Amino acid sequence: MEFLKKTITLFALFLATQTYAQESKAIQMAFSKSYLMESKKLYDEAISSLKEIYDEKSYTMNARLGWLNYINKNYILSISYYQKASELMPAATEPLWAILNPQIALEKWGDVEKTYLSILKLDSKNSLANYKLGLIYYYRKNYTTAKKYFDISLNMYPLDYDSLIMSAWTNYFLGNSTDAKILFNKVLLLYPTDASALEGLGLIK
Repeated sequence: MEFLKKTITLFALFLATQTYAQESKAIQMAFSKSYLMESKKLYDEAISSLKEIYDEKSYTMNARLGWLNYINKNYILSISYYQKASELMPAATEPLWAILNPQIALEKWGDVEKTYLSILKLDSKNSLANYKLGLIYYYRKNYTTAKKYFDISLNMYPLDYDSLIMSAWTNYFLGNSTDAKILFNKVLLLYPTDASALEGLGLIK
C-alpha cells in the first residue's frame, strides 16, 4: 500500500512537471512571437500573442503588455497593465518609471506628479525623480517647493548642468540673488557662453 502511494505521488509530480514544462514553453513562444511582431511594428499581433497566454498575476506579462500598448498608442490600457505590474511588485520602481510614458503622452500631469512622488517613497535620493518634480513645481511657479527638490538633485550631482541652471533660476525667482549669482557663475564655468546663465546674471542688479 505504501509503495502504491509513493507511485501515485511520483506520477502526479511527473504530470505536474510535464504540464509546467509545456506551459513554460508556450509562454516562451508567445513572448518570442511578441518580440518578432514588435520588430515588424505589428503591435496588435504582438499584443494578441501574449493575450492568448495572459496571466494577470504575472509581473512580466503585465509589464510587457504595458510597453506594447504604449508603443501602440493605447495609453489607457498601457497604464492599466503597468498599474497591475506595480501592484504585483510594490517595492519596484521599474513599473513606475514605465507608467510615466503613457501618463505624459496623455498629459496627465497630476498623475505624473503622483508617480514621481511614489518613486521617491521607494527611492528618496533618486536624482532624476527629484529633478523632474522640481521642474513640475517650477513651471507651476511654486518656487519654494521646486527648490527643495532641485537642492536634492544638485547635492547629488553638483556639476549637473540641468540641476545647476534650474536651481539658479529658482533662486532668482525666490529673490535669493546671491545664491542665484553663484549658481549662474558655476554654470559658466562649465559652459562659458551659456545663454541662460548670461541672461540670469544680466537680470541680477
